[in-house]
Amino acid sequence: MKVTDIRKLNTEELVVQTTALREEISELKRRAVTGEVQNVRQIRAKRKDLARMLTVMSEQLAKENI
Repeated sequence: MKVTDIRKLNTEELVVQTTALREEISELKRRAVTGEVQNVRQIRAKRKDLARMLTVMSEQLAKENI
């Protein structure tokens, strides 16, 4: 997901998205250990998406508190 798309989401939507993404990452990690996942780069891409979302969410929360 691109940063421009992430910035369009509000804080509540970001919380839901990050929770879902964390669950998806843990599922991918579990499947990678068992050998079900062939493309382990998916995990890296999902982690980067999560980091982008968390960054935008912290920026939005900082703006709301000012």
